Amino acid sequence: MPKIKICGLFRQEDISYVNEARPDYAGFVFAKSRRQVTASQAARLRSGLGEGIVPVGVFVNAPVQDIAALYREGVIAAVQLHGSEDKDYIRRLKDVCEAPAIKAVSVRNREDLLPWAAGSGADFLLLDHGAGGTGERFNWQLVLGDNPADGTRPGSGQDTAGCTAGCTAFSLPYFIAGGITVHNITEALSLKPDGPKPYGIDVSSGAETGGVKDRDKILKLVELVRRNGGLAE
Repeated sequence: MPKIKICGLFRQEDISYVNEARPDYAGFVFAKSRRQVTASQAARLRSGLGEGIVPVGVFVNAPVQDIAALYREGVIAAVQLHGSEDKDYIRRLKDVCEAPAIKAVSVRNREDLLPWAAGSGADFLLLDHGAGGTGERFNWQLVLGDNPADGTRPGSGQDTAGCTAGCTAFSLPYFIAGGITVHNITEALSLKPDGPKPYGIDVSSGAETGGVKDRDKILKLVELVRRNGGLAE
């Protein structure tokens, strides 16, 4: 069954909406953003979050001790890294924090996946257009691994770099993010490189109207993921 994360919660109404919809993950953004929350704000929001919804902290190059403190205090249960955090950073984070780590990768070409293909210490990848929360969709064809020039598939002998990125990197479970809405979420769930389909979908701006979370959109997004659960088998 694919998972869904609703990211960028910063109002009490947002908590009410996700408690009603029951996504698998809820994201709190600690990095600079119009959705940014402080540690105290996140703690208040977290206290009202329904049981079984995993609170995820979203960070950009934050000190590992700050992340660990939020984890120890129970404000977050998983970590999403959207900066230039490398394998050494993730190792240091894991030394002080047992939270699962999601590493965001900005996908502009297949080679962007190569540094993470041989193992990174992250538990998940998150494939996105850029810094996150922009509402822009990256070229999903890159995940499929089709060569736009000649139509070949990874592993054909004509696209070695593409195979490395499109096959090996997907030994890690991954989320698809960026520009996902109620109109294309089913397409995102059906993406399939030479490996498993997406572990989950991450939605932020696609769950909003006028810059704030929209109850009806959140309910519909979660419904569509649950309805299309067989796509991830």
